[in-house]
Amino acid sequence: MRSIRDIYKAGRGPSSSHTMGPARAAALFREETPEADAYRAVLYGSLSKTGKGHGTDRILTETFAPLPAEVVFSQETVEQHPNTLDLTALRGGRELCTQRVYSVGGGDLEWEGRPAPGQEQETYFENSFAEIKEFCEFRYISLTDYVELNEGAGIWEDLLEIWSVMQRSIQEGLAASGELPGGLRIERKAKSIHDHILVNKHPEIIECQRVCSYAYAVSEQNAGNGLVVTAPTCGSCGVLPAVLYYFQDKRGLSDLDVAHALGVAGLFGTLAKRNASVSGAECGCQAEIGVACAMAAAALGQIFGYSVKRIEYAAEVALEHHLGLTCDPICGLVQIPCIERNAVAAMRAINSANLAYFLAETRRISYDMVLKTMYETGIHLNRGYRETSEGGLARLYSRRG
Repeated sequence: MRSIRDIYKAGRGPSSSHTMGPARAAALFREETPEADAYRAVLYGSLSKTGKGHGTDRILTETFAPLPAEVVFSQETVEQHPNTLDLTALRGGRELCTQRVYSVGGGDLEWEGRPAPGQEQETYFENSFAEIKEFCEFRYISLTDYVELNEGAGIWEDLLEIWSVMQRSIQEGLAASGELPGGLRIERKAKSIHDHILVNKHPEIIECQRVCSYAYAVSEQNAGNGLVVTAPTCGSCGVLPAVLYYFQDKRGLSDLDVAHALGVAGLFGTLAKRNASVSGAECGCQAEIGVACAMAAAALGQIFGYSVKRIEYAAEVALEHHLGLTCDPICGLVQIPCIERNAVAAMRAINSANLAYFLAETRRISYDMVLKTMYETGIHLNRGYRETSEGGLARLYSRRG
């Protein structure tokens, strides 16, 4: 299993697979073809169908600049992966070379015919949570011990930097107002939610308002092309930081406590990447929001001092109850239902962690089993519900004009 550093990437929204991934691919391809004087990018599948809304053409043009770049939205279907692009280097109008790239989610890339440039090597010998749990129980170590054993002590400094970016996303999102780009005329809501917390109401309502305001803040930053951290994707980037930000304040946690929680969450996200998917185009939103919710629930388990078994149960419950969730962004924008969905998942992560406290000994389903189920469910979802904006809310909204 690869390093958990790979699950957390700081970058500009709105989409890890549609903007961050293609931008990385274009930058790497340009480095490999310094003799080119122009480029062409052909987008397929979900990249083609929702690339306009996600800004794929814009980010490719900006990455190749000042050299000219033509972006083509192809209607051809590529079976290998729904997020496929062909990058061609040109000189004097003549093709020098073409590279097919798959943007597989979370900003990660796969290059056809060879390893992706700069791809990290395997960091962990264990490739399932069952193996991780067995390793930890045999040696009487915690999940944070396990992370440090494999990643080295420097992992916590790296995660502290990630936490700093997450905090900045929340703070900037809470301070921002106005309309999000894209033409849907969606007003930012995070500031309004946070500024109007009803302190005279029940504590549960206050908790919901605070957590949701943080989730909205990050998700709106993402929709506005702001700086966010994939956790595990841009479209689901608000869930984990919202939960951590709230509980750091509520429990007086140190930044290192939060870094430890990020480390545990990273294990569950990385397992999802390896054994299933975090791509909405491949498996629907269950692979994005569902995995984000599982990561947040696991992080809370770490904060609450849970055992390895209880932490697994929290993550399993969180993902299990997102199974079948479709990805149907209206107009191909990461706004409706994506922003609100981050807030709902943040609250569900808290509920999942609370359930795990008193039900862990009764569980029958493992996290590994839910991951396998999620992947099988995702590949059987109708293509219209996998980030193509051809089904669900996206189709019905457009019909109403």
